[in-house]
Amino acid sequence: MDNALYVGLSRQLTLRRQLDIVANNIANANTTGFKVEDLMVRTEQGRPAKTLDGGAPVKFVLDDQVARNFTQGAMVKTGGDFDLAIEGTGFFHVQTAAGDRYTRDGRFTTNPEGQLVTEEGATVLDEGGGPIVIDPTLGGVSIGKDGVVTQGAVRVGRLGIVRADDLTSMAKDGDNLYRNTTNAALQAAPDARVHQGMLESSNVQPVVEITKLIEIQRAYEGVAKMMDNTAELHRTAVERLGKVN
Repeated sequence: MDNALYVGLSRQLTLRRQLDIVANNIANANTTGFKVEDLMVRTEQGRPAKTLDGGAPVKFVLDDQVARNFTQGAMVKTGGDFDLAIEGTGFFHVQTAAGDRYTRDGRFTTNPEGQLVTEEGATVLDEGGGPIVIDPTLGGVSIGKDGVVTQGAVRVGRLGIVRADDLTSMAKDGDNLYRNTTNAALQAAPDARVHQGMLESSNVQPVVEITKLIEIQRAYEGVAKMMDNTAELHRTAVERLGKVN
């Protein structure tokens, strides 16, 4: 196979991966706390196809990693007592069956034991790593900007808001959760502010993502046309050689 076809195929593979990522961004445009993603690509030198005078090495395009934009999403007022949004850098610390996880999705509720949990049932942890238990007999719940949870004059606890020094260490883990991929423990985020009765919307910009879809489609078609022209050029060359012989 010709070098141009190899290179074109490598580019098409990254474009298909990028298309999946952009489509996922659009699908999560209304997902609370979702952070927009983009594909990072790199070039890698490889051995060229065997030709008489082909250049070496040939550079191929490869899928490197997914970059995630953690900029703040817009705050949306809901009025719910257990709807919480973080202003600034930080994550809610939650406990799942698989271990410690972190999220920006503050759509919380209570389970039958009165524990504050996520919509999927993960336990929301306090600053000490324990559950936050709401007693309905104590009245309404108030959550301050510092994350302190009170019921009347009773201090129930304080939300565990943590931050990662290196956000690239936060890997997606499903259900709008992240996991820490390093051995270093996440630290408290004292500068983060909690807003009760509000949710952080996705930071996806649908118009930007739709524009990316169009650009990806055009790029894919352009590569496909280049590959078709290359294959046709080879076919024509073989036919002419056959006539000469």
